[in-house]
Amino acid sequence: MSAMIIVGGLVGVIVVAIILAFYVLGVYNGLQRLRVATESALSGIDVQLKRRHDLVPNLVSTVQGYASHEKGTLEAVIKARASAMNAGTIGERSAAEGQLTGALGRLMAIAEAYPDLKANQNFLQLQGELSNLENGISHSRGGYNGSAQTFNTTLAQFPANIIGGMFAFKAFDFFKADEADRSVPVVKF
Repeated sequence: MSAMIIVGGLVGVIVVAIILAFYVLGVYNGLQRLRVATESALSGIDVQLKRRHDLVPNLVSTVQGYASHEKGTLEAVIKARASAMNAGTIGERSAAEGQLTGALGRLMAIAEAYPDLKANQNFLQLQGELSNLENGISHSRGGYNGSAQTFNTTLAQFPANIIGGMFAFKAFDFFKADEADRSVPVVKF
């Protein structure tokens, strides 16, 4: 009789261990699914940013033909582009892209001083492409931040935080707006 109790207890422990293993496997797979979705959203940002980086030299050369004495602004755009392309972490990339956005804003402001440039078809096309890319980048950043939030929230909750820690899952950083994006414009009449 005691042998049957021992065997029954052993079977019970094995069943609980199997159930626990399947539970851990389910949580692990859920974290993996969320991680892959977040990395995919991040690659969507990269695609949009690469397209913007590729557009910048064409935009600079078009403006340069009309506003050659605006050398400082043109150099700032080129420098900001290089910095954005070489940024590593999400925080560095976010800051570098913010600088590029500001430099491009100054470049677009130059166009206001040059009526011939504002009427140039090539410039208008590039300006339209840049506007569409900025909208796409903003949308992609929102999608990434949403995926990162879902992953980070899941990773922080019990028992996923224990299982995530066992398998070295790390929270994702968010793309943040730089100070220029967050400041409220001042309107003067």
